[in-house]
Amino acid sequence: MTEPLAQLKAPAERHAPISRRSDVAPFMALDVMVGARRREQEGHDVIHLEIGEPAASPPRAVREAALAALDGRRIGYTEALGRPSLRARIARHYRETYGVEIAPERIAVTTGSSGGFILAFLALFDVGARVAIAAPGYPAYRNILETLGIETVTLEAPEENGFIVTAAMIEAAHAEKALDGVLLMSPANPTGSMTSGDALREICEACARLRIALISDEVYHGLTYEAQAQSALQFSSDAVVVNSFSKYFCMTGWRIGWLVLPDALIRPIERLQQSLAISVPFLSQLGAEAAFEAKAELASVVAAYARNRAILLNELPAMGLGRFPRPDGAFYVYVDVSRFTDDSLDFCGRMLKDIGVAATPGLDFDRCRGHCAVRFSFAGPEKDLIEAMLRLKSWLR
Repeated sequence: MTEPLAQLKAPAERHAPISRRSDVAPFMALDVMVGARRREQEGHDVIHLEIGEPAASPPRAVREAALAALDGRRIGYTEALGRPSLRARIARHYRETYGVEIAPERIAVTTGSSGGFILAFLALFDVGARVAIAAPGYPAYRNILETLGIETVTLEAPEENGFIVTAAMIEAAHAEKALDGVLLMSPANPTGSMTSGDALREICEACARLRIALISDEVYHGLTYEAQAQSALQFSSDAVVVNSFSKYFCMTGWRIGWLVLPDALIRPIERLQQSLAISVPFLSQLGAEAAFEAKAELASVVAAYARNRAILLNELPAMGLGRFPRPDGAFYVYVDVSRFTDDSLDFCGRMLKDIGVAATPGLDFDRCRGHCAVRFSFAGPEKDLIEAMLRLKSWLR
């Protein structure tokens, strides 16, 4: 006799296996953003200084290009490495900005800089390779590398030097145990520090001499305040350069970036892109090409960041938070908060709860020294920066 349904045994609970490679550290800036938005949904007023995302809209030319394409035009795949016209326009950008001639064939359009990193790491390094990264530094580097089975070697950049990695540091790490690659960013996240042209030249020369692959993250180029950033391509044709339309061009949600590749990597990257992404979204590519014609509009955005930067440079020292490298570029200030705490995670949690100011704990960027640091982003509206400083000054008394 058939048993009643209520008496049937339920099958044992099962779940899909979870890979060890997925056990990476969380990206704390995004976790803070989720917590901040949850508080907003609960009715609390929150000022967002945690995420490196421009408050400005994409340039008008970007939006108009995408809208025009939607008017009956076919939206389909493109070549795996990007539309030829966009690749040519990016190559022209290097000629106009840095005086460097780059063949359009060396450009690969990617799904943001994140997609570019994945492609570059897969093309350059096998499992077990050793790649040096700076601390403090962008946390996704370590997480992506570790997910791919690549060992990360931390270069603890000295505070007195603005947390900037030097050629001597790379040479010393390589002498201790051979490196396969080095990944550096200038202007840097979280510090805003910028590597000088002379120092960048020395790094390029050291990597060439030691046969170390160099990846130069240049996503904050265009966002500088006292001197223009220099590209690794001015000193090396072997460097892999990563850039993005997210920061300077205000196109974060469009998820589009690019790589500049040595000739030997063009076909390997193309093969990887064909299978991993097929191509970058068509509309994003159209918008990106138009973005290069919005220089006047983007200059006003950078001017707004400069005003915000001035607010933080003036206000933070007045409240006992004056220990930080002066940001040459990007839109961050990386502040030593050891006067008030040795637990930046707790500090940021209390700051969000008590005064509604969201910022990112330094542990996101430096696992050893970040417990006494906090990153403040000044990419938002000026009024928000002013109000955040008022709240912070009152809270720290």
